[in-house]
Amino acid sequence: MKEPADFLTSVAQAISTMSLYEEGHPARERALDRAYEDLLRLQEEEPMCQFTFLGNEIVFNQRPLRELKTWEWGSRLAAAGIQRLELDGPVERDELDGFLDDALRRVTGMGPDSSEARQLRKTNLRYGAVGMKGEEGEGGDEGTMATATLAYTLREEADAVRWLHEELQSQRGLHLVEAEAIVRSLSVAMHGDQAFLIPLLRLKRFDQYTTTHALNVSVLTMALAEFIGLGPKEVRRFGIAGLLHDLGKVNIPDEILNKTGKLTEEERAVMNQHPVEGARLILATEQHLDLAAVVAYEHHIKINGGGYPTFSYPRRCHHASDLVHVCDVFDALRTHRPYRDAWPTDRALGLLTEGAGEEFDSGLAHAFVQMIRLWETRIAELSDEDEALPLGMEQVLGSYDAVDGGPSDEEGGASGEEGGALAEGGSSPDNEVG
Repeated sequence: MKEPADFLTSVAQAISTMSLYEEGHPARERALDRAYEDLLRLQEEEPMCQFTFLGNEIVFNQRPLRELKTWEWGSRLAAAGIQRLELDGPVERDELDGFLDDALRRVTGMGPDSSEARQLRKTNLRYGAVGMKGEEGEGGDEGTMATATLAYTLREEADAVRWLHEELQSQRGLHLVEAEAIVRSLSVAMHGDQAFLIPLLRLKRFDQYTTTHALNVSVLTMALAEFIGLGPKEVRRFGIAGLLHDLGKVNIPDEILNKTGKLTEEERAVMNQHPVEGARLILATEQHLDLAAVVAYEHHIKINGGGYPTFSYPRRCHHASDLVHVCDVFDALRTHRPYRDAWPTDRALGLLTEGAGEEFDSGLAHAFVQMIRLWETRIAELSDEDEALPLGMEQVLGSYDAVDGGPSDEEGGASGEEGGALAEGGSSPDNEVG
């Protein structure tokens, strides 16, 4: 993506030049001309687009700009209150000049331009703090041009996950760049509205479960990691591990993966190999994804040593594996499957509480329940086709609460583990979780 990187680079150069020369100086005008030329080239390809500045991460239309990974201006603009820049249509040269002048004022500590003319001027170039739609600027200054809240559908993310799985099925390997881009895009969706959101993708067809579940577990994993106080870098690492935790299922036959009845012993053996297969696929193509490989291998292992695969010698799983396990179980329970209806929210959270210390890490299980209860109004049910609709927890998940039943010991299913686990006295539906 050359044009977006060129435009941002020329923006930084123009702001730097403007700090050295008075208005009207030839050097200043040349810098503005270069920035405007790069803007025109960008808009030839992308007439309407947006940039988001998340610390050291620069996101263009929900895709990371790798060319600017070490670009310090992203952090400087975000710190100055410019976390997002939107181009809603053709931009005139004087509009760009106004933006650059205001950015200079902010970066140098002079504060935003609060002139009445600028407030009243209609423009296709919008910028400001993420989630400030309709709010006043920092310190009550009304000159801040707030960014409109975007409607996320997760369509691109779902398509990208399906493509990742198809590439693996075709034995073309795992594409880490795409996996990282998906996680960054999910992070934008979580932080890009007026408040922190937990976007969960709605399952529309049973054969979409693997894709939907991967995205939801990644989101829940990042939310829980953030809730317990992990830093941004760790949150994203855990998010990638959550996204890839079920990678081993890509080569499981559909007749097993989406079976409506109880699995045979042979089918269960095939299903139970997916943690080992997932770790193998990750390490075979991305050697440095050790955390994701560990989580893929361990996410079905319980705190008490149960689950699968079994260890030759008892040991604790990685903290990330324990965290993903909690998120994995919750999303599987709250989702309709071919062999059972979705569990009510309270029942799913109750299972996590009951299993704390036996199946689940006690601290993580209780933290997850607390997070869902505390952030229930921040859960949003999204579609990979329609516009996003922010909803409270009981609106998102409560539609399933009329379902009194859960999986019986006669029900097997999609992952072939759930019915058997409950019949054997297990606390969670290992049949499908993960």
